[in-house]
Amino acid sequence: MKRLKQFLKWMKGHVHLYVIGVGILFVLQYFRTLTPLFIQHIIDNIFGDDPSALPRVIQSLIAGSTLRESLLLVALFSIAFTFVRVVFIFLHRVVTALFAERVAYNMRNKIYDKLQNLGFTYHSNAETGDLIQRSTTDVETFRMFISEQLIEVFRLVFLMTFAVYQMSRMHVDLTLITLITSPIIFFSAFIYFIFVKKIFKRVEEAEGTMTTTLQENVTGIRVVKAFANEQFEIDKFERVSEDFKKESFTLLKLMAVFWSATDFIIFIQYALTASFGIYFTVNGSMERGEFIAFLAFVGMIVWPLRQLGRIIGDFGKTAVSLDRIDEIMNQVSEHEGDAEATPEIQGKVRFENVTFQFDDDDKPLLKNVSFDVEKGETIAIVGKTGSGKSTLINLMVRLLENQGGSILYDGKDIKTINKKHLRRNVGIILQEPFLYSKSVYANIGIMDQKATKDKIYHAADIAKVHKDILDFEEGYDTLVGERGVTLSGGQKQRVAIARMLLDSKPILIFDDSLSAVDTETDIQIRRALNNYWKNTTVFIITHRIVTAKEADKIIVLDEGEILESGTHETLLAQHGLYAELWDIQSSIALNIDPQEKGGNDR
Repeated sequence: MKRLKQFLKWMKGHVHLYVIGVGILFVLQYFRTLTPLFIQHIIDNIFGDDPSALPRVIQSLIAGSTLRESLLLVALFSIAFTFVRVVFIFLHRVVTALFAERVAYNMRNKIYDKLQNLGFTYHSNAETGDLIQRSTTDVETFRMFISEQLIEVFRLVFLMTFAVYQMSRMHVDLTLITLITSPIIFFSAFIYFIFVKKIFKRVEEAEGTMTTTLQENVTGIRVVKAFANEQFEIDKFERVSEDFKKESFTLLKLMAVFWSATDFIIFIQYALTASFGIYFTVNGSMERGEFIAFLAFVGMIVWPLRQLGRIIGDFGKTAVSLDRIDEIMNQVSEHEGDAEATPEIQGKVRFENVTFQFDDDDKPLLKNVSFDVEKGETIAIVGKTGSGKSTLINLMVRLLENQGGSILYDGKDIKTINKKHLRRNVGIILQEPFLYSKSVYANIGIMDQKATKDKIYHAADIAKVHKDILDFEEGYDTLVGERGVTLSGGQKQRVAIARMLLDSKPILIFDDSLSAVDTETDIQIRRALNNYWKNTTVFIITHRIVTAKEADKIIVLDEGEILESGTHETLLAQHGLYAELWDIQSSIALNIDPQEKGGNDR
């Protein structure tokens, strides 16, 4: 019942197509069992005087007054009969394909939609390659099963039922002898299913690991080559590929044992039917035409039973795939139970004793963080690596949820604001921005599909990337490559800034997104942004003190707590961590400035 509900859940809305396909299949299998009866009719009725096993309607249509006429009518009717079967086969294939493709289309969309709405924590722990396999290979496994094997179940039931019916009309004793090995094959198929399901699960997991390893290697190929680490990656892939091969070979051995054993049983069945058929024919209890028809009907019973093993094996594989898909679908969406309020966000932000701790950590990452930001102010957040800067930003857009305290926008707790509405009003430019494998123009314009060329050029100019783009061989039509690999780190960051400038937001966050540009360009961008974002509240997460220097307020985080806060001048006067960082970076800047000025960051 669990599997039935699992199947029906995905087939919902398209079951009528399946029913139509089964109905056509019913007619097809009945027609198929009539074919041997034409042979019996010719041998026993036309060339002899014994009764025909064909339905009376068909007998009346092919009855002739002479031998020649009777044979001619049988030939013509057989051609017409075959044509009708071909038409039904065509209709069955079309309906089945339509059913399977619609179900698969619906599955892919639902899984993709679910992945889009799962939380930041889930995606942080999930393996990309495994998610891709579940969304493609596992869906394809289910599609293949419902388009072939699920229909095949009814084909076998109909075919065997009609075959047994036709055989019992001719000779009951031989029918029982023909069915004697059927329980053995059926029981063997059941045992096969128990073992094969476990092996299929291991094969799927091994393939998922291999896919993840391949995806990580291809994505990080620049790092691999930069460190001359190719042999290490080759060895790593060989290990996971070897695991996949071993599990696949275990599966193949089990399949080989099952197929060879069932083939042996089937050959015994043929031998039994042939031997007893000859005996019954010789003693006169069976006609020659019936014996020949019986041999054809044997194949319609024993081979479908053998096929049952494949169906059961594929069912085991499909069950594993559906379970893997359900692991995604059963995850709770981050928008489930979300607030519906969509208040106007103007830019005033307040943190009140905000505390956050990861589930797998034994101590808080942020502890009692409190500060106020007025609309239009620029706030710089600095601190050592691991001090909690990025976590604080993730809390501001509810990628993570604070366990203690509250974050308020214009006096309203963010937990009372709809997440999608919140994120439409808070823009983030990441340190490692994601660029699509499209043109530079398309990557900037993706924020506003209706943006004019002038608007896109203006945004690129503010981000100080317009001149760089014009220097490219194809200008704005230059393809940036997957994840923007053809651009330098600074160019990628500036393209991301330009993209964000197309959509005015009341709150803008720079998550160390100027780290890859030189100091001079950094200053130019920030001054241009100050003019462009006059009424926008800006948060700048940075390790570079010169970037934080001109902010209205600077917050220094250390081990999840606010150690210092104030303007650049007041913090220098306190001679604390900020002043220490300023002295260190100033000393370094004095040594590298002559080389940095006029440098190209590409």
